[in-house]
Amino acid sequence: MPRVEIVNALPDGYQRQILDLADGASVGDALAAAHVQVPAQGIVAVAIYGVVVQPTRLLEDGDRLELLRPLLADPKENRRRRARGGQ
Repeated sequence: MPRVEIVNALPDGYQRQILDLADGASVGDALAAAHVQVPAQGIVAVAIYGVVVQPTRLLEDGDRLELLRPLLADPKENRRRRARGGQ
């Protein structure tokens, strides 16, 4: 019986939910139990410890599902701007 954590980072904080799921539960099952719709609600993907996964991936006890939102800025462009001294 896997126990998983779902984390949703928001601009002003985060939401965290712990779920106990049946053996053989998938990422999609966890999202349904948490009432999360992907790609709706501003979520574009789901990752487990930073690795993007499909809804069919089976969960293991202790997995941490991270709800991913679109980037607000291009990280490469931010680095270039900082390197030029423009912060």
